Amino acid sequence: MRIAPQAWQFVVPAVAAGSAGLWLMGRAATVLPGALTSVLAFGFAAFTLYFFRDPERELPGDGRIYSPGDGVVLSVAREGPGDVMTCRIFLSVFDVHIQRAPCAGRVTKVAEVPGSFAAAMKDAARGNYRVVMTIEPEKRAALVVEQISGLIARRIECWRKPGDEVKTGEKYGIIYFGSQAAVHFPIGSKCTVKAGDRCVGGVTPIGEWTSRP
Repeated sequence: MRIAPQAWQFVVPAVAAGSAGLWLMGRAATVLPGALTSVLAFGFAAFTLYFFRDPERELPGDGRIYSPGDGVVLSVAREGPGDVMTCRIFLSVFDVHIQRAPCAGRVTKVAEVPGSFAAAMKDAARGNYRVVMTIEPEKRAALVVEQISGLIARRIECWRKPGDEVKTGEKYGIIYFGSQAAVHFPIGSKCTVKAGDRCVGGVTPIGEWTSRP
């Protein structure tokens, strides 16, 4: 299993701490503290490797709109004026946290939006710190996808910038630990999943275009 390179900034210090714990275990006065340090540090390192797994997935090519991440659909609803439908997906700490482009097109805007750090499965997470990326498919209305922080997640990386071309299912960013992703479907498209559905990033279709380009 491929591991995202972002993992090593956490794994290396954890392994060093675990090794220090093993050294302490060799000293009679610090056996218990050393054992506890080793268990916690090596346990954290193992979980971090699991969390930052980066499975290879074949890019879909059928023109549908795909899930930007692995997780469970929290809601599908109109959240504001107009007919734009929003699909929100909760990514637990046990899900893959690489984000993938829901459709192909040109990135026209990437914006970092300040906010709170409410638990990602709560309605209040709509106001959390997030990174918003706008993708403009050829001859279609622009689609907006969000990377949203959570209670534990405090860091988001978006690897794309305005002017970049993305393919459907292509990796474009990562959120550190539990989080949420949201797709805002433009006019001329529709969401095809419902609350409670399980999605896999770049694998599960969550929408389709209802108008021809």
